[in-house]
Amino acid sequence: MRNIASSLIGLVTFVLILVELIIGFGTLAIINIPRGIIPLKSFKIFLAKVSNIIGDITVYGLKLIMLLMHGKNITVINDQDFDENEWYMAMSNHQSWADIFILLTVANYKLPLLKFFMKKELWWIPFVFLANKTLNMPFVNRHTKKEIEKNPSLRTLDYENTLKSCKRFLRTPSTIFSYAEGTRFTNDKHIQQGSKYKNLLEPKIGGMATALSAMPNINTLVDYTLVYKSKKRDAWSFAKGDMKHARVLVSKYKIPENLKNKNYLNDKSYRDEFKDWIEGIWAEKDKKIEELKF
Repeated sequence: MRNIASSLIGLVTFVLILVELIIGFGTLAIINIPRGIIPLKSFKIFLAKVSNIIGDITVYGLKLIMLLMHGKNITVINDQDFDENEWYMAMSNHQSWADIFILLTVANYKLPLLKFFMKKELWWIPFVFLANKTLNMPFVNRHTKKEIEKNPSLRTLDYENTLKSCKRFLRTPSTIFSYAEGTRFTNDKHIQQGSKYKNLLEPKIGGMATALSAMPNINTLVDYTLVYKSKKRDAWSFAKGDMKHARVLVSKYKIPENLKNKNYLNDKSYRDEFKDWIEGIWAEKDKKIEELKF
């Protein structure tokens, strides 16, 4: 009987989220039709602002759905308000595809709408594609070390594409978000990578450092540390509410002036300094995860 009730909750949750996303992104698609017709920069800025408002409303709808179906089981520690007229950089550990729902709802109306760098391999997913087109969430090619060794020009291409993408965010206040690990944490990946952290994979800093090169107006890094009670990580477990118990710690760091407006690609000393700074935060984060565990 319990399994039937759990499956019913999962089905209703899935349908409600799907409907909310269809309405939200459908609205975004319609209002962005003139984007390609009217080339005025001021008009594009206006559309970007309206799109962000609709994006925030859509996320608020997701928050209400999760509250209705799963109850108030997400504990936010050190929750705080930020200036929605400023630009921010944010990052988090990455444990499940469901992380995006948790983080979007936690940041909703606290920070400017989160803007994710998305893997180009995901372009075929309708909602991901629409997010790219209507909310300026760019697709990014992530080439492996082996690919770059065979074709070194790919490194420059990745860097230039990331710079170009970041400049879109200058139109309106935004929060540039990165999963610093670059992939979801699993024990197998942790062992394969030989990570020096107990609860985290090694951070990949290129995207964040490049974003700062393009956007020196970002002064604050917001770090989210996310821990689930359940060991389950699949989408159906999230929909059923098996992953509803979670703790999110919000930490804020001032970005040092010497890490802004530098060339990540060509400045090795900058790469080393940025890596040291992020790895210091990552070491703190590893300890915080131990403290947050259920």
